[in-house]
Amino acid sequence: MTFTEHLDTSGTTFVTLGIPVELTQELARKQITTPTPIQRAAIPPALAARDVCGKAKTGSGKTLAFGLPLLATIGPGAAQQPAAIVLVPTRELAVQVRDALEPLGRAVSRRVVAVYGGTSVRVQADLVATSVAVVVATPGRLIDLIERDAIDLSALTAVVIDEADRMADMGFLPQVEWILRRTTGRKQTMLFSATLDGEVDVLINRYLNEPVRVEVTGIAPTVASMRHFFLKVHEMDRDKVVAAIAKGVTRTIVFCATKRACDRVARSLHGLGIEAAAIHGDLRQRDRERALARFSEGKHAVLVATDVAARGIHVDEVDAVVHYDPSDDHKSYLHRSGRTARAGASGFAVTLLLWNQELEVRRLKRRLQLEALPIIEVFSNDTRLGDLHAFARQLEASQA
Repeated sequence: MTFTEHLDTSGTTFVTLGIPVELTQELARKQITTPTPIQRAAIPPALAARDVCGKAKTGSGKTLAFGLPLLATIGPGAAQQPAAIVLVPTRELAVQVRDALEPLGRAVSRRVVAVYGGTSVRVQADLVATSVAVVVATPGRLIDLIERDAIDLSALTAVVIDEADRMADMGFLPQVEWILRRTTGRKQTMLFSATLDGEVDVLINRYLNEPVRVEVTGIAPTVASMRHFFLKVHEMDRDKVVAAIAKGVTRTIVFCATKRACDRVARSLHGLGIEAAAIHGDLRQRDRERALARFSEGKHAVLVATDVAARGIHVDEVDAVVHYDPSDDHKSYLHRSGRTARAGASGFAVTLLLWNQELEVRRLKRRLQLEALPIIEVFSNDTRLGDLHAFARQLEASQA
């Protein structure tokens, strides 16, 4: 049996939620003082060792919603025997979750490590060979370590499944279930997902025990929370249009359909005076991590990505998402565009289309209920591209 809690705790702090002072002090050093809605809703039952099922999207603060209760309640673990595991769908997300929790873990003497594919399994086995409290892992790499007897889950007290819907999209749920079947001694399971239906609901019913369901709406980016442009461009001018947009904002993510296109567009933008890097599955893991880190730090203004690689990108303050190749469907459009307009900020979703793509883009607009927005032909010397805020106001005025 499950139930849903809608908590009105807008005046609470991390201290009043029950988070230990060592952790709240570390949060304060990072200028994190006010819990987000998902944190306010999920932390109390999580601290009480209840199973928690949270519905919230990227940018809502999920990592701290499960990470703070974990670090507040679990033991230090032992060599090859972590006290908790956090399962995530991608390498990039594993790194980001580890980076968010590692300094908090140090504040309470709890070691946090990440293990994921694309790096030496022997090196990562060494990471868990000494006492470790939390292992953040992609399912495939964790299974590799289990089968090599490099990690033992018998002492687990908590399991977190993060972005369960993306696990399902990427075909990882059988691996997740394989792991869960080997964690019978765990006392607590937490699951977070943008959607809780279909395969995710099966996972909840099978492996969570009377979970507290917390649902937060209105935080994650939606069609209504960002401004949209549909711009018809000429193929030889398309890269220059992207460069013109990027020069007018601080951070831009550009989505391309193929790995080869990512590399070509990144090189082209660099030649146009834009610091850009590509991220896709053919790159070595350390190159992907370096590109993402430089983008997060503001050293790269543009990140050019494929859909699959971008699933692990969680960077705040992305001003614009450019669909260099239009999305295949409205769900893909929302996944891509959700990299901007996070945590209440504004953002722009810009779709570039060639003359032979207009029909499919019109269909996409209908699915998104954005039929009223015009398709505008632009050239790279159009001054409106350098100020999307003013461009949006102009469009809104023309439609009033």
